[in-house]
Amino acid sequence: MKIAILGAGNVGGALGKGWAAKGRSVYFGVPEPQSEKMQALLKSIGANARAGSVRDATSTAEIVVLATPWNAAQNAVAAAGNLAGKIVIDCMNPLAPDLSGLVLGHTTSAAEQVAAWAKGAHVVKAFNTTGAGNMADSRYAGGKPVMCIAGDDSAAKKSVSQLAADLGFDAIDAGPLKNARLLEPFAMLWIYLAVKQGLGPNIAFQLLRR
Repeated sequence: MKIAILGAGNVGGALGKGWAAKGRSVYFGVPEPQSEKMQALLKSIGANARAGSVRDATSTAEIVVLATPWNAAQNAVAAAGNLAGKIVIDCMNPLAPDLSGLVLGHTTSAAEQVAAWAKGAHVVKAFNTTGAGNMADSRYAGGKPVMCIAGDDSAAKKSVSQLAADLGFDAIDAGPLKNARLLEPFAMLWIYLAVKQGLGPNIAFQLLRR
């Protein structure tokens, strides 16, 4: 499974490091692949990761992960070229700059906008409802954190569920892509608790079953 990750910040870096450790091939698509920061990340990950342009990263990838800030998303999708037939994982939340809320939602979502930009791609919403620290280390004494996954293609959701399981999450099918309208505000709750309420990033949601 060849994975292109567009963006190498906290989320992209944590996902890439975790999947590479599981033997996945990870290709970061970034504006400056030779930057000191990018090269340091590659060194920390090891042989299963490399970096290049967005187009180079996505050209042979089966899965494309959008892990850019929301205001860079449209340009990243455009730079990727033809994404038809590929699984595109939208990890983003369309956050206001001050983290006070979302700049769109309720009647649409970031994921649905991505699907409109990436014609023919199988867009899946995932890895947006918790922090990068939990993606880097999902271990909690009380059990596995939940990772909700929304999308319209069942095979694509199955592949993304496996990637979530690779990182130690309890992967849950959260329905069609339009349910990203629920998952993006749900992410705001995690952000509010972690940042505004001062609980910090070492918190996670869990789905309990009786």
